[in-house]
Amino acid sequence: MSTPLSELGENAVLKRLLCCLPDNGSLIVGPGDDCAVVARNDEWDTLLKTDVVVESVHFTPDTAPELIGRKALARALSDIAAMGGIPEHALITLLIHPSRPVELLERIYGGISRLASACGVSVAGGETSSLPYDGLVINVALTGRVERGKAVLRSGARAGDILCVSGRLGGSFPSARHLTFEPALKLARFLLENNLAPTAMMDLSDGLATDLPRLAEASGCGYQLTPASIPCHPGCSVQQALTDGEDYELLMTFAPETAQRLSLIDLPSPITPIGKIVPRKRDILGNGWQHFSA
Repeated sequence: MSTPLSELGENAVLKRLLCCLPDNGSLIVGPGDDCAVVARNDEWDTLLKTDVVVESVHFTPDTAPELIGRKALARALSDIAAMGGIPEHALITLLIHPSRPVELLERIYGGISRLASACGVSVAGGETSSLPYDGLVINVALTGRVERGKAVLRSGARAGDILCVSGRLGGSFPSARHLTFEPALKLARFLLENNLAPTAMMDLSDGLATDLPRLAEASGCGYQLTPASIPCHPGCSVQQALTDGEDYELLMTFAPETAQRLSLIDLPSPITPIGKIVPRKRDILGNGWQHFSA
């Protein structure tokens, strides 16, 4: 008997797909974090990330092509940031119906190229394919590097840690911030390079209500939020900050002494305490975004 994807939702689908994948021995961190981590040399580990944007899911058909390309790369860069890494090389896969104009692709690649140049990324190639139906899909495969053994994982949070977010949350789609956000690469690197590394970290792409339980589950912990402390964009409610998604800010946990130090220094962008990590207890947050769900 077949099971529709819509009956499971994204989290359950991934658990079924990722449980028994092969490993050739060089994989340090496999499926389940923002990036995979692979052994490189005595100084660096390699980060691997792939991400996709789909027309009418991640952007509307009338979106400026430059912003479509920018978002496709920015999403993958946000995941590199969430591991504390430095981005390096990108491969672009593009699927499009042959009726679309070539000028559209040129403008998409213009948006990719400008952000890549600003972040020190080389676009090393990729693949193109026609779609048998009208539409546009862009996949970005991105590599990066992080100091050996220093990748910040989702699984490092411990009871007593302070729960924090960068920036502000909510209203990303109506405001079009999901197309123009700046991946938090500078903030993440500042933390690692100044002995302020989070105990756990991930990027907020599916909403705090979806992503926080993922981090807590990976760490074997619970969480307790202080809703009034969640930094919201002007005009957005706490509920929107929890469930809208597409914020691409960083969700982080810090040892209490590190959190205290953060409050005393100037940071590249704001970090706000919003709660704490606790043993197994969890607040009910509502539902953020999950693919395949109705």
